[in-house]
Amino acid sequence: MPTNSATRDKLLTAAREAMNHAYAPYSKFHVGAAILISGGKVFTGCNVENASYGLTSCAERNAIFAAIAAQPAGEKLAIEAVAVATRPASAAAPCGACRQVIAEFAAKTGVKVFYQGADGTKESTIAQLLPDTFSF
Repeated sequence: MPTNSATRDKLLTAAREAMNHAYAPYSKFHVGAAILISGGKVFTGCNVENASYGLTSCAERNAIFAAIAAQPAGEKLAIEAVAVATRPASAAAPCGACRQVIAEFAAKTGVKVFYQGADGTKESTIAQLLPDTFSF
């Protein structure tokens, strides 16, 4: 599925809606993510903080893990695009851990990632955000 402006807008809207469900009582930094998988289905997730910060889970990974749980047994997830929204709005690309997980399930290295930049929405590929992915 091509990642055009309509797809980008649809994903950003879904990410903003997911952001409203974030549990962020410590940082007050709410994050929502939406992923588009091959076949056209969209999955969303939000960040969920914990008093033990290491147990916090990012919106991007929550969306990806929800998609994996919904996949038919034995079928590999293939992400086509990712969108991330934050409140307060600030330049916020996915963190390093999320970049690695996105790369693991990316349908191709050109998978688009949309996120808030200093001057509005930015668009990068996962290969640009994480040029040297870890793999076996």
